[in-house]
Amino acid sequence: MALFPLLLLILMVPASSNAQWPPSPGYWPGSRFRSMSFYQGYRNLWGYSHQRVDQNALTIWLDSTSGSGFKSVKPFRSGYFGASIKLQPGYTAGVITAFYLSNSEAHPGYHDEVDIEFLGTTFGKPYTLQTNVYIRGSGDGRIIGREMKFHLWFDPTKTFHYYVILWSPKEIIFLVDDVPVRRYPRKSATTFPLRPMWVYGSIWDASSWATENGKYKADYRYQPFVASYTNFKASGCSAYSPAWCHPVSASPFRSGGLTRQQYRSMRWVQRHHMVYDYCKDYKRDHSLTPECWG
Repeated sequence: MALFPLLLLILMVPASSNAQWPPSPGYWPGSRFRSMSFYQGYRNLWGYSHQRVDQNALTIWLDSTSGSGFKSVKPFRSGYFGASIKLQPGYTAGVITAFYLSNSEAHPGYHDEVDIEFLGTTFGKPYTLQTNVYIRGSGDGRIIGREMKFHLWFDPTKTFHYYVILWSPKEIIFLVDDVPVRRYPRKSATTFPLRPMWVYGSIWDASSWATENGKYKADYRYQPFVASYTNFKASGCSAYSPAWCHPVSASPFRSGGLTRQQYRSMRWVQRHHMVYDYCKDYKRDHSLTPECWG
């Protein structure tokens, strides 16, 4: 008789297990863009001794002496920017692994930025994927972030997963394994980045805020902290492209946006895996983030 309850339990497992994964978006924009080697599109920016390229895969690491970062060869005014990334397991508190767009070198103190950041963690706790948008200096001085954070539906330390920022003049879409997790539409010129940006990646010590608002710091007994990047994609309108260059799309629609099925996948992720939304944070002064109003 003991076999009967066990059989019921086995039959129930697939249903609960499948619920942990988002429904299919029905469209995979990554298949439209070619991968390139690191040196086809990027160069080391800092921490050269903490960076290694091997068979088109880039490894960067942080230890007590330095982190490392890289930058695209050319700036873009819109495009599809992706990389497959694998993170380090174990204690990584205080450590940020990032893939992002920025023009901070062209506009110091008054820059734009679009972030995918992995916030390091402590033993037994998941990484936090933070998406963020800064516009015309909101990331400088008095910081006004537009963070949306997620705990992923998989372990990002086990294998490579694909992370994308799609930026067009009308929207920014963040995707994970071609599943849209966030759409940030352009509602006004003051709340949307419009100046050309470069693509960056880095690993660095952000102990003052990265893990539980700085409660846990980087512990260099566990160094080096390593991140690997491969399957680089950067396609779109560079800052040097002619005016008629058409922005890329994350959907089959040339005009941009998402399909109903893509929206369904995104809503599922936000319902089940989003852990913070700045627009729903009652402690924030939303007069500084008017895009939250409507």
